[in-house]
Amino acid sequence: MYSSILVALDGSPRAPKVLEHALAVADRFGATLHLCRAVNIPLGLPPDAWTLTGEQLTAALIDAATRELLDLIAHLPAERRGLVICKLGKPARVIDDAAEACEAELVVIGSHGYDALDRVLGTTAARVVNHSKRPVLVVR
Repeated sequence: MYSSILVALDGSPRAPKVLEHALAVADRFGATLHLCRAVNIPLGLPPDAWTLTGEQLTAALIDAATRELLDLIAHLPAERRGLVICKLGKPARVIDDAAEACEAELVVIGSHGYDALDRVLGTTAARVVNHSKRPVLVVR
């Protein structure tokens, strides 16, 4: 049923559980897992960040997020490893674009955003569920 699954991870302590559920689905269907992270400028920037240009800060944030996802994907069975996608932007948009790029047939996402802005504006998961062209599995 599924051969390509996009797993949207936010770097929260709940992210490993989301990946665990996605792996269980992938194992059942023999699917490839593609990991995705949307990068935003954090609300509380460390003091070192103020010395960087906008491009340098963006590159540093994307690089850090990519390294985290590469570490996670390295622990997956080789036959399940797919793309690692990290982009700066609105999380729901990044996830939708990534799902399109890897031709995902299912999106797996955690139920709650990790930052305070998600709580005020509504969760990324809700946006993805409401706008995705694909089935979405929300992991609580």
